[in-house]
Amino acid sequence: MVKKVHGGDIYTERELPAGVELVDFSANLNPLGMPQAVKDALCQEIDTYQSYPDPQCRKLRQAIGRYYGIPDSWIVCGNGAADVIWRLVLSRKPRRALLPAPTFSEYAEALECAGCELCYYDLPQKSGFVPDEGFLDAVRPGIDICFFCNPNNPTGVAVESGWIRRLMERCQAAGVLLVLDECFIDFLEEEWRYTALPFLRDFPGTIILKAFTKMYAMAGIRLGYALCADEQRILQIGQTGQAWSVSTPAACCGIAALSQRDFVEKTKRFIAKERSFLQKGLRSFGLQVYEGKANYLFFKAPVPNLPQQLERLGILIRPCGNYRGLDDYYCRVAVKGREDNVRLLNGVRKILKGKADDEKEGNELGWQKQL
Repeated sequence: MVKKVHGGDIYTERELPAGVELVDFSANLNPLGMPQAVKDALCQEIDTYQSYPDPQCRKLRQAIGRYYGIPDSWIVCGNGAADVIWRLVLSRKPRRALLPAPTFSEYAEALECAGCELCYYDLPQKSGFVPDEGFLDAVRPGIDICFFCNPNNPTGVAVESGWIRRLMERCQAAGVLLVLDECFIDFLEEEWRYTALPFLRDFPGTIILKAFTKMYAMAGIRLGYALCADEQRILQIGQTGQAWSVSTPAACCGIAALSQRDFVEKTKRFIAKERSFLQKGLRSFGLQVYEGKANYLFFKAPVPNLPQQLERLGILIRPCGNYRGLDDYYCRVAVKGREDNVRLLNGVRKILKGKADDEKEGNELGWQKQL
């Protein structure tokens, strides 16, 4: 079986020290967990699961439309954002695509499966992988589709909406379908400064990807969606792929999740605080930590096998050597709760300094005091 390299592999058997439990920093999920309202909806609606799901996801699309103030005819839902990516690529069958590098690998996998030629633009390392004018210049006639992730995965770099609008204008002028992946944008404290949602009506050649996976810790439920003002394009995506791609439990959970606005705001504050704490801790070891704004941090380690060494301590992080333009020194870690973050810092310290510190000693060394 071909192994897809993503985070979240908690299922492989590992030999860990006695009494050590595995903690997963490789998947960027909300450390606050699934909202109670979503858990309740999953149980309360159980009698409806005996019937086939609504293939048009009508109630779910109506709830999403109310949430964003857009027509439900602009929305198509799928079995996670990855499912929507594959379906839109197969519905479009592009010949040539523009991708930044590094970025989420699922775009390239779907495009290559459709026989598409990939054109990469390598984001400049010296400026922290921040997109520049060169990427805008790379948008030209002959490119059929462009994927852009904001905040980017794995770097966490977020680009403000003014630059994004310029990208939308370039794509529209060149006849390029633009796919903006905003699956992590919910975690940004000033989300309104970065999202392209206000421009959607003026740019029907733009598709915005969203997911319930990360913010609501619903990775195992699988639920994502796309937004686009071109209703015909939405219809084409919906007609491509398997029927009943969204299960009834997933739809129920999505509707419940959209009511949890206070939970989202609480999460934003929590992530901002813990990201700062974790960033300072990693930098105190001399690591090059990039200025990400999402619920994860991207850094360059002084050794190439840090993920493998941490795994022996029961700590999973995401090695990034399989991303285009990166090597085995680059890593990504999710922002989690304080106890887990301290454990990660102590694990990194043990490996890089050759000293083992327990949780208590780690706190006394100043992790908590760094805020």
